[in-house]
Amino acid sequence: MSGLVNALVIVAVVAVVIARQFRARAIDTDRRWWLLPAVLAVVALREPGILDAHDRVESAALLTAELVIGLATGVGWGLTTRLWTAPDGTVWAESTKASIAVWAVGIAVRAGVFALGAALGLHQESSALMLGLAGTLLLRGGILAWRAHSFGPARRLAPAYGGDNPSAWKERV
Repeated sequence: MSGLVNALVIVAVVAVVIARQFRARAIDTDRRWWLLPAVLAVVALREPGILDAHDRVESAALLTAELVIGLATGVGWGLTTRLWTAPDGTVWAESTKASIAVWAVGIAVRAGVFALGAALGLHQESSALMLGLAGTLLLRGGILAWRAHSFGPARRLAPAYGGDNPSAWKERV
């Protein structure tokens, strides 16, 4: 895929994920929460220019920084998401203001890493950003699934998108 297509995929995924996460929705821990991050990682790793051919060491360091930032953002986002159970036992999730702060800091630090790479004259592909996004989504999904399991099994399958916002018990974040 070209850099433009990668950028459009990244923007589309971020828009969908953010729009879904800031509305209350039921969590189904049996779903394949890891599938989208896996697809993004495969697409990113298939790109031939993920590392700059002339400055491999510096490029690898920037890629590592991008991955660490992505993983840290995923952990922060997963831990700042509010979880609660409905009377029927369904676990619900909704991102908080702290989650917005985690995203803002993650984006600012990523912009700083990109600016550093540009200042060093490194060729940077959008596939590194896509790989970092995959790490963010993977860790966030894993942490939410792990936290949701602590509430016990749900008595019914949760819908993918929640319309109601039951508030039986809310976890403090």
